[in-house]
Amino acid sequence: MRPVLVPAVLVLAFVLPGCTLGTGGSSPGAFQPQPRNPWPIPAPPAKLPEVTPELVKEAIKSGVERLVAMQEGDPRSEWPYEGVYRVAGLIPMGYRIGGTAIVVQALANAPGYDEDVPRRQAIDRAVAFICENRNHATMSIDDYAGGYDVRGWGYIEAISCLCRLKSLGRMPGERAGEAELALAWYLDALQRIEIPQAGGWNYARAARDQKAAPSPFMTVRALQALFDAQAAGLGVNAEVVSRGLDVLEKARAASGAVIYSGAADGRTPRRSDGTPGAIGRMTSAETTLLLGGRGRERDVRASVDAFLANWQWLDQRRAKPGTHEGPYAIAPYYFMFAHLYAAQAAERLSASERAEYRRRVREILFLSRNEDGTWNDRVFLRSSAYGTAMALLALMQEDIKPTEWSPPVEKQPAAGAPGT
Repeated sequence: MRPVLVPAVLVLAFVLPGCTLGTGGSSPGAFQPQPRNPWPIPAPPAKLPEVTPELVKEAIKSGVERLVAMQEGDPRSEWPYEGVYRVAGLIPMGYRIGGTAIVVQALANAPGYDEDVPRRQAIDRAVAFICENRNHATMSIDDYAGGYDVRGWGYIEAISCLCRLKSLGRMPGERAGEAELALAWYLDALQRIEIPQAGGWNYARAARDQKAAPSPFMTVRALQALFDAQAAGLGVNAEVVSRGLDVLEKARAASGAVIYSGAADGRTPRRSDGTPGAIGRMTSAETTLLLGGRGRERDVRASVDAFLANWQWLDQRRAKPGTHEGPYAIAPYYFMFAHLYAAQAAERLSASERAEYRRRVREILFLSRNEDGTWNDRVFLRSSAYGTAMALLALMQEDIKPTEWSPPVEKQPAAGAPGT
């Protein structure tokens, strides 16, 4: 994605081909002539919507009502995420748990919770589903062998969901005990599928006991889930977190783009690793690094600038068939992911500029809202639950405070102890 939409206030923040993004310098060959792009640049929209507080309030209220109505299953207890991947011809349990957990987070964070009995009942059924199905055969940690396997998404989203309900004081009372057991189980499972030696996570990797290239796309979600778990009082392996943060730092190329998998150093750049295809990974990685104590606000800002300049390349792939299509190997499922993390990143900026960035991210988000008040970045009707939940979470980032990681403090030896 080349820069296509130039917000006047952000003109100076554009990332020119070959320049570093937030690293204080420029890479070799910066500002040198670039090959002509053989793909047409997406046309900017004719008009961006005016996003008023009233529109945001209405969209959240309408979205909550739509999500409650979309709950399915027997009993109605889940919101499965649907993609092209199947296990024995069925939507894998990792997607069913993950999709359900994301919707629960959106419903729990939305205003009007205490007075909304149908919403609370829907969450109660969903929490039971999330807790019970950790025992599903395809969610087992013991037979996890690597390869292409999405159960890790279920682990991640279940942790974030259950921790969020606890922090909000909205865990259904009758589910509290089982939720604690489930949360501990999911946390253990996620840490056990960390990639050996390299650290981080990937849903498409070599065998479980072999080193593989980590996916920043998955690692950011896993790390933020671990941050939530620590804040909820659970024991989190600090070394696992440290290695995950290392993964994100190593994935950042000289341009500031975050590559699709593995480490950026010594790699021949691929078109799919360039800024246009990386904006979702950039906003999520820079925000997670900041929350993890290793990031810088200027890098977060640069990642949002890159999103604002290049989002239309994502929009070209929204609700289209296929997955990683050219020119930047963008899959449709990066669309809502990128919008959520652009909104999260905008809220990490200084108070003097936060409102302007928030407004611009919201304008873009509302361009993709469907007439019925939902969002969907896939060709599957069922995934409008996921898309709508992600959109609501993006709209509520002003009030949702993500958890910061607190590295364990090393105990100092007592005075007079050996070695002092």
